[in-house]
Amino acid sequence: EYSLLDGSNKIKEYVARVKELGMNSAAITDHGVMYGVIDFYRAAKKAGINPILGCEVYVAPGSRFDREVVKGENRYYHLVLLAKNNEGYHNLCKIVTRGYTEGYYYKPRVDMEVLEKYHEGIIALSACLAGEVATDLRQEQYEKAKEAALRHLKIFGEGNYYLEMQDHGIPDQKTVNQGLLRISQELDIPLVCTNDIHYTYETDVEAHDVLLCIQTGKKITDEDRMRYEGGQFFVKSEEQMRSLFPYAKEAADNTQKIADRCHVTLEFGNYQIPKYAPPEGYDSAWTFLDALCEKGFKEKYTDNPAYDETQCAKIHDDMEYELGIIQKMGFVEYILIVWDYINWAKTHDCWVGPGRGSGAGSRVCYCTGITNIDPVKYNLLFERFLNPERVSMPDIDVDFCYERRQEVIDYVTRKYGKDCVAQIVTFGTLAARGVIRDVGRVMDLPYAYVDSIAKMIPQELGITIDKALQMNPELRKLYESDETVTHLIDMAKRLEGLPRHCSMHAAGVVICQKPVEEYVPLSRAADGTITTQFIMTTLEELGLLKMDFLGLRTLTVIQNAVQLARKKQPDLQIDKIDYNDKAVLDYIGTGKTEGIFQLESGGMKNFMKELQPHSL
Repeated sequence: EYSLLDGSNKIKEYVARVKELGMNSAAITDHGVMYGVIDFYRAAKKAGINPILGCEVYVAPGSRFDREVVKGENRYYHLVLLAKNNEGYHNLCKIVTRGYTEGYYYKPRVDMEVLEKYHEGIIALSACLAGEVATDLRQEQYEKAKEAALRHLKIFGEGNYYLEMQDHGIPDQKTVNQGLLRISQELDIPLVCTNDIHYTYETDVEAHDVLLCIQTGKKITDEDRMRYEGGQFFVKSEEQMRSLFPYAKEAADNTQKIADRCHVTLEFGNYQIPKYAPPEGYDSAWTFLDALCEKGFKEKYTDNPAYDETQCAKIHDDMEYELGIIQKMGFVEYILIVWDYINWAKTHDCWVGPGRGSGAGSRVCYCTGITNIDPVKYNLLFERFLNPERVSMPDIDVDFCYERRQEVIDYVTRKYGKDCVAQIVTFGTLAARGVIRDVGRVMDLPYAYVDSIAKMIPQELGITIDKALQMNPELRKLYESDETVTHLIDMAKRLEGLPRHCSMHAAGVVICQKPVEEYVPLSRAADGTITTQFIMTTLEELGLLKMDFLGLRTLTVIQNAVQLARKKQPDLQIDKIDYNDKAVLDYIGTGKTEGIFQLESGGMKNFMKELQPHSL
């Protein structure tokens, strides 16, 4: 087991340790979530290790919809679920999703109804001391523990449910293990022995304790705080595990039997673009896109006095070439989906940016109105947008009026279905300066002292503590001569890069053919918005359609400015202004560029004064 909050970016380290110890399989079972499964799957496959994808779910004692406060430790129970095959993986995604979308109460909880509905393809283990069976045994309710075990057995079926024994030197575990042995004999349910892993190496115990304090807002010196006693939550070898369970050889053997039955195959790069239903009168998405392009071409080029007949013929050939590439690569629907929500925004007085990035090089995007920048006039390249020699999903980022961006997302949600659209998760990490400050607080060091050390880390993109030690001789000298600083930085280095919190991506939205939970697990952001549990790049690798709906304040400012200007000049069209207006360029040359996008920093203001621009 490997919990995300205790080290998702240490997955490679975990996999490497498993391989070093000569084991052929490893599992990931985050608490209530599946954030780390794709990174883990990739790392394990690359290392030649069989990845077992799972989750340690929280099970409500009654219905997942119950909200009564259940006293003490019976508020929810743990249950370990492992995917045997692809069906099991998809069912696991749905189980974990239900925990957030329907059962969230302190933790993302599921119940027996959910487990019954989605049990196919899953192996269940009775879990740690927080499992229902173990909890009943600790509370000396043996018959109740048997009933819980039978209930699980009935749901998952014979051969798919195991009683899980652990030994981290905790006295309660000896009591529970004796009870589990007895239940196993009486009910003929197989045993398995496992080790809870929250850090890779035995030497990580102190760093993990510091991390727990960071997460819970405590200090190392606090008496009444969460802690993992005993230091036994690291990756143990087969020999170490067998020595803990000399009385249960079969339970140790069963870990390999379970591993041999778990094989999930994930596909990457297989595009899952939703179907676009063309309006009446068109027999396919392709004929509709072709018609849109022809209509736009007439407006933008044929009827444009800036282009003669020969030029128009060449541009039309180029557009036909682009359409051929788009059709061949399977992105007709992609283009139409983007066109559709941009068209909706424009027809509902929600301002849309003229276009940014590689999409502006496409004649198809210009003729359909996705972009408003003539790629011929500015000599922009289509190949930067789509290239058959480098097959990848096109990427059209669209700017919307900041105040009305959500309305566009709401439109997309209505059109494709609430279950088929979700926002995307993103993770904040413990960066170099921040982790030093966090560790210093936990160690109860004076704030000013820790702050002075943190400020020695250069403010540079992608800076790490190791890099800072090489770049700053003063910091390195302090690290080598002061024991307190050595300890502080060593702890910080061990935790650097770990996920600090999760939040919602500012712009990313995923649109799917089927409900999103069919492809990825979902969670819930702080404001209640449903988000994916996988980050943007992972969704793209899985072939899902990710769109960026960027809310741009500058666009809102321009819209307001145009509305004010039209009081004096009613026929003002922002799309047809003179981009080389001498008065405007002279004004930019004064360096008074507050509020002008990309020219607001001190460096750019000075540069504009020196440059004295005379054309865009």
